[in-house]
Formats: sequence, structure tokens, C-alpha cells
Amino acid sequence: MRRLTLALALASSLALGSWSAPYALSADGATPRSASGRGTNILVVGIDSRTGLSAAEKRRLNVGGKGCDCTDVMMLVHLSADLRRASVVSIPRDSYVAYAVETQPAPKGKINGAYALGRGPLTVATVEKVTGLRVDHYLETGFTGFEQAVNGLGGAVVCTDKALKDENSGLDLAAGRHHVDGRGALRYVRARHVERPGDLGRVRRQQRAVSDLLTRLRSDRVLTDPISTYDAARTLLKSVRTDARTSVWDLVRLGTALGRLSPSRTEFVTVPISEFDRRVPGVGSTLIWHDERARALWTALAEDRPVKGDTLVQPRPANLVPNNPASVKVRVDAARVAEALRAAGFAASDESAAAPAIRRPGPPVIRHAPGQEDDASTLATALPGALREAVPGHGAALDVLVGTDPVTVRPVTYDRNIVDGAAVTGDSLGCLGADRVGVDRAGAYRAGADRAGDAGVG
Repeated sequence: MRRLTLALALASSLALGSWSAPYALSADGATPRSASGRGTNILVVGIDSRTGLSAAEKRRLNVGGKGCDCTDVMMLVHLSADLRRASVVSIPRDSYVAYAVETQPAPKGKINGAYALGRGPLTVATVEKVTGLRVDHYLETGFTGFEQAVNGLGGAVVCTDKALKDENSGLDLAAGRHHVDGRGALRYVRARHVERPGDLGRVRRQQRAVSDLLTRLRSDRVLTDPISTYDAARTLLKSVRTDARTSVWDLVRLGTALGRLSPSRTEFVTVPISEFDRRVPGVGSTLIWHDERARALWTALAEDRPVKGDTLVQPRPANLVPNNPASVKVRVDAARVAEALRAAGFAASDESAAAPAIRRPGPPVIRHAPGQEDDASTLATALPGALREAVPGHGAALDVLVGTDPVTVRPVTYDRNIVDGAAVTGDSLGCLGADRVGVDRAGAYRAGADRAGDAGVG
């Protein structure tokens, strides 16, 4: 069970802060509980604090600088009432919310700041306030606890479809699948300054790491023996912080239930966002939840329903693409096609002056440098039937070489919530047992059917 709970906390890039007594969540009435729902909700957080870490430990773990004494990672795990499904919801740390305090009007700030104001109790109360859900159990972990847990499991498997390098976290991975120790896994889940930058990309990597570790625990049958689960749960309580309402028997029950779930019955999703950079004086850059989609997410959990497939949480737009077309630079050797691509949102330039006197037979060809597959896929979605060629040494801009076939340009849809945070199940998210890397995003934009209207440009 110790392994399981720490696996759920694997996304945490944090250090344990001071702890003088168990949290009594709502026991004194100071943090009123929300209305009860169905199923069980476990809030897993990690604290960004360097308290208790030596200079050598900070260097070894690449956690220099000053901690914010805040929750750096937050996951709400919902276990269905029938114990047949688990939903893991990542709540981005920069989410702008009203804190659950008695002061009126309630002060607002990033959700990770609730911990500094009121530690675990206020963190739980704030999550309950903004989601409308009851939090049944609370778990907290840190940098060193995370590292020790991964090492105790024999390391972790991480995968990436592109090279990842982040000086801040110390991450330096080539494309492919890697077996890493606890320190390497910590770098993987903490990195923010990599392609796809920011919290959503990091959160997806955290979800993948949790999914893969849970898959390993199931395949190794770590969670199927009640006796060993109980012994591990008692060990867990010596190193992982919990609230006063969470006993060893709660951990055994939760661990046994999660151990019986197949990856296809464990879903991962990130709270939908409407604004990714709302600047708030005195607070900084924040994330604003998408009102309708976030509300639909919490309603689904309150009603004990799966999130994946819920079109209110995750619409199914036509022609969904992996990259923002405005960031895709394209040179086109036909003026009308260039104009149509600009109308579709691409950064397209007219290079018709360089067009050959006799065009090559067939459909248009998209030429791009290796590593620009997502850009090429985005452009190909707008140009149905186009061929793609990866050309070593090709420049940053993609080239469209129009052939003799008529060219159709159709509108595309870019939705960052779906591309980076769509609800996916563990069997499609993780890299263990996958035929290839990059599976965390593979299914997200392929679901967009070709339903949008096309623009023929001849």
C-alpha cells in the first residue's frame, strides 16, 4: 500500500514541511465540509518547501532556490462507489480560486497558496469549496519521500517522443523509453521549461508516470496480498503525511481496490482551462477554469460517472490538431492556397514566385524537418490528401509544394485542454507495454472527425 499511495503522489515535486500534529480536517468546525457525494475522494498534494533539506540534498535533487511553502502538485483521486473505476483529476497549481476562509469577501489567489495560509485543512476546504466535492482522505509527500519511493520500487519507466531538457529541474532525456531512478523520475515530473511548456505539459507527464507505476504494481501483484498490503500501509504512515481521518485500514481498503483495477478503468484528466495567462495584480500569471467544462467535471464525479466520453467536459470538435496553427510557419508555392491557409489560422506566406513552371503530378507535398511531426500533422489536417516528407536539414518553416491535383483547405480546431489535458485511460496514457512513445497525446487529437466544412481552392 505504501507503494500505491506514493505512486499516486508520484507527480509531486515537493519537500516535506514541518508537521507538529495530525490534521483534524473539519473536526473543530473551522473548515466546514461540503455536501457528501458518492464514491471516495482522496486529495494527494505535494509541498514546495526546502525545509529540512541540506545544501547537498538540494544540489543532488536540483531543487535549489527558495520554496513557496505551497502545494506544487495537486491530484484529486475519485474511487467509484462500486470500486470498478478510478478518476485522477490534476488541478493545476496556478488555478485562480477563492479560498475557503471566513473573511468576506473571501480572498482569491492561486490554489497552491491555500497551504501557506492554512496548511492541510485550508487546502482541503478550498478544494471542497471550488469543486463542490467532499474530500474523504488527504495525503502529502515531498521531494525525498518521492525519491525514496521510486528507488524502493526499483526505479521508474518514463518515455518521450522528443528530447527533453530542462536546466531548472536537471532533466536531460533523449527521445525514447528510459529506466530512471528516483532522482531521474523527480526531474521528469518537475520539468516545466520543455516542449510543451508550462503546467499542462508537466501535469500530463505526471499523469503518465503515475499510470505507468500503477501498471507495474498491478503486474507485479504488489497489491493483491492483504497481509503485505497491511504491513506496507503501516510503513507508509511513518513517512507519508495523512489527515486524522485516514487510518491504516483506509489505506489497505483503497490500495486493494485500486490494485484490482485494470489500466482501462483508471482515467486521468486535467481541469479544463479558459484562460491560460490571466494577469492578476499581486498574484501574477494565473489559470482561469473553464466555467461550463469544469462544472461538468465536478458534476460527473459527484454523480459517480466516468469523465472520459463526457462531451460536456470534453467536446468533440472536428479536425482537432495537436498544435496551434498560428504557430505553424508555412511557405506555399501557390497564392490561393497560401491565402486559404492564412484564413484557416496558419502563418502562411506566398512563395508562388518560386513555383516551378511545370508542377509535379499528384497532391500537395508538405516538407518539414525531422522533429516537426506535430506541425506537419496540423498542416496536413488542413490539407486533406497531402503527402508528408521529413527532410534532414530543412528549415523551421514548413514548405507546401502544390501539385496538379485540386487542393482543398479546411478549417482546423486547436483546443489546448483536449490536446494536453483530455480525459484518457491508463492503457492509452502510459508507456509501459505501448508499441511506441508519445502515447499520452496520440489519441487526443485523432478523435477529431472530418466534419468541418472544406474550402476548395482549386
